[in-house]
Amino acid sequence: MLSLNKNPQGPLAKQVLLIVLDGVGFTKQGIKDGNAVEAANMPLLKNLWTTRPTLHLKAHGTAVGMPSDEDMGNSEVGHNVLGSGRIFDQGAKLVSASIEAKEMFQGPIWKKLIDNVKSKSSTLHFLGLFSDGNVHSHIDHLRAMIDAAKSESVKKIRLHILLDGRDVPEKSALNYLTPFETYIKELNDSGLDISIASGGGRMEITMDRYEADWSMVERGWKTHVLGEGRKFQSAREALETLYQEDPKVIDQYLPAFVIADEKGNPIGTIEDGDSVIFFNFRGDRSIEISRAFTEESFSPFPRGRFPKTEYAGMMQYDGDLFIPKQYLVSPPAIDRTMGEYLANQKIAQYAISETQKYGHVTFFWNGNKSGYFNESLETYEEIKSDVIPFDQKPEMKAKEITDTLIQAVQSHKYPFLRVNYANGDMVGHTGNMNATIKGLEYLDKCLERLKKACDDSNTVMLITADHGNADEMYQLDKKGNAQNSKDGIPIPKTSHTLNPVHFVVYDPQSKIKFNESLTSYGLANVAATVLDLLGFEAPEGYHPSLIQR
Repeated sequence: MLSLNKNPQGPLAKQVLLIVLDGVGFTKQGIKDGNAVEAANMPLLKNLWTTRPTLHLKAHGTAVGMPSDEDMGNSEVGHNVLGSGRIFDQGAKLVSASIEAKEMFQGPIWKKLIDNVKSKSSTLHFLGLFSDGNVHSHIDHLRAMIDAAKSESVKKIRLHILLDGRDVPEKSALNYLTPFETYIKELNDSGLDISIASGGGRMEITMDRYEADWSMVERGWKTHVLGEGRKFQSAREALETLYQEDPKVIDQYLPAFVIADEKGNPIGTIEDGDSVIFFNFRGDRSIEISRAFTEESFSPFPRGRFPKTEYAGMMQYDGDLFIPKQYLVSPPAIDRTMGEYLANQKIAQYAISETQKYGHVTFFWNGNKSGYFNESLETYEEIKSDVIPFDQKPEMKAKEITDTLIQAVQSHKYPFLRVNYANGDMVGHTGNMNATIKGLEYLDKCLERLKKACDDSNTVMLITADHGNADEMYQLDKKGNAQNSKDGIPIPKTSHTLNPVHFVVYDPQSKIKFNESLTSYGLANVAATVLDLLGFEAPEGYHPSLIQR
């Protein structure tokens, strides 16, 4: 059983509250360049950042296990690192390495799916996020798999594309589609029967998470599997028509579409005997559609027709529930998380967020593991998210989270508490700067209430983030200035950033200081810092505590 050594100097706090302000990064860019964090009136946070011990932690690229420092961080890898105290190679890096070494195509699941369509003269389907955002998927992975399938004499391929506009510019779908159309034409000219069969925005169909809105998955099922929905002769016609009909719509919210032949018949329904690969590598928005394809007894929505397919995910999205059973690349094996160590030390823990980030403070925090390490010592609270565009209510569920969390703090039952506030990320992803500012300002008021609860209970409060987002709400040019459209309006940015994040310690007694001998630090240092405050030494391999002893 995992165990911790006690620090001979004892604990620095009886109760520690870690607050993750999702998507709230740090940059010196000004308000005119889209810095909603700078623009927001947040007297509490800005006072803490200037008067209390504050560092800026690396939260992207190799600091969170991504392939390079040109890669954004994201909530999944950020919480993996926060919870484990170490850096593991993450999905994008693992998949790219598997493809480069040809390991994926030599694996038994790939061979099984390919042999299935060849033996039955059936169709190989690829479904996933159609961009190079490298947060959930990468279009280069799709190309590599298509090329490999062609080299193995697969005859018919259908693509079901989910449009991004969230991890990449908000109306960039045609930038990905145009070169892909040329690629598809070349493949068809060589004798392969390949076409885009369906699509739609990632926040409109298929990619729901944490069971927040199963109707998204149902719409995706009808679109991809049944071929039901508005029909077009090509993906280009669909995009251009939908843009023209609603000039304000951005890619992630584009309605579903089905590609049909001249007679109006869908060209790529999913049938018995087909093989299906969901090529997203990130787990949270891949689980529900995987369940729909693989579960015999399934109740979230009526599937109508349930084709018997060979289905595989790019990775296994839930290792505890084995979803899906077939996958192409093994996910990172994240062990010895802080949560497991604390549970073994009989330290009670509390985790809370709203639905949109609930899995981040539980599943991802615990190393991609569902459930509890010790249910009698762990309390997980989920506040149900609203099912609306988040810029319509930028406050989200911050009030309800804060109300519930304050009760937990005041109970003195939990030496370690953690919370994720989703506003900076989920509202930031809409590209609406004014709404994001409102969300951040509301958050600051909630944090003021939490600070008072920490003062009253002598709780040490740590405030950080998992990655940036709200800190750059406009697309920036190479000089760091906001890019403008032809009419002079800044172009919204809906993706994460490459910026570091604040890490501030609020100690009601003002005794805790940072270790000034440390010169490099990132999210991986947070776990050891929490353990240090609670009176434990960091386990072997953990990045060191940030606290001066």
